[in-house]
Amino acid sequence: MPTKKNSNRMDKINEEIKKELSLVIDNKLKNPHITGMISVTNVKTSPDLRYARVYISLLNCKNVQETLDGFKSAAGFMRSELARRINLRYTPELRFEIDDSMEYGARIENILKEIIPNKESE
Repeated sequence: MPTKKNSNRMDKINEEIKKELSLVIDNKLKNPHITGMISVTNVKTSPDLRYARVYISLLNCKNVQETLDGFKSAAGFMRSELARRINLRYTPELRFEIDDSMEYGARIENILKEIIPNKESE
């Protein structure tokens, strides 16, 4: 069980990786397969700092799978950029996953909008 102090450190590391990856994606990444507006929503790093699961949200993306493949192919470049920007003993290996929580929230909101007017008319 991680202690509170260790948990705070991991939270800080995750936030720093999230911030720096966002900057790298916005400013340095020039992959034609990565399309749309991309935001890093969350980062979860393993306790030994060897792996980091990076959750990305895609908006106006032409092809989700092609974009995810583009991220996987650019993972080495982003890892080396991360190593230059953050001083850690180990720079984690990046694994990208799609975060569809924003889409899920929008879908629920649309369903609620459909239900609420029907409630008022009864």
